[in-house]
Amino acid sequence: MTIKTGDKLPGGTLWEFIEDETPGCTIGPNAFKVEDLVRGKRIAILALPGAFTPTCSGKHLPGFVQKAAEFQKKKVDEIWCLSVNDAFVMGAWGKEQGAKGKVRMMADGGGLYTKALGMEFDLVQKGLGMRSQRYSMLVDNGVVKSLNLDQPGKFEVSDADTLLKQA
Repeated sequence: MTIKTGDKLPGGTLWEFIEDETPGCTIGPNAFKVEDLVRGKRIAILALPGAFTPTCSGKHLPGFVQKAAEFQKKKVDEIWCLSVNDAFVMGAWGKEQGAKGKVRMMADGGGLYTKALGMEFDLVQKGLGMRSQRYSMLVDNGVVKSLNLDQPGKFEVSDADTLLKQA
């Protein structure tokens, strides 16, 4: 079953590479429960097939990094970039993209959360394995308020400007 507008996000675990140790977070990959992170917050989520890939690196993630302050003005508490990559890859990609303090780089290394959302994308024949479809969504207190799903191979509706208009 694919997640849709009006649905509550499923529970699950995402991983984030933490560069600076803080109380409760060690340096390196840290596990976070989605249901805890979304409670009482408005979150913009962009999901994409893979870190360091051409469209994801050249267009999708940069738009959200550049527009982070505009999302904040619209009372969006956090922006997450979700991908079926491990936390080390997501951390390195976020560093390369200047995402620190703007976009949380959330790893779904085994694709379990992506599968729970019904958003898996089979790219095995292209040597990339199981990945995520490209989409963006606005979540308010764990409920999907808007969802923008691109067709395979396209980048037309999941961009930062489209989600900003919906925030």
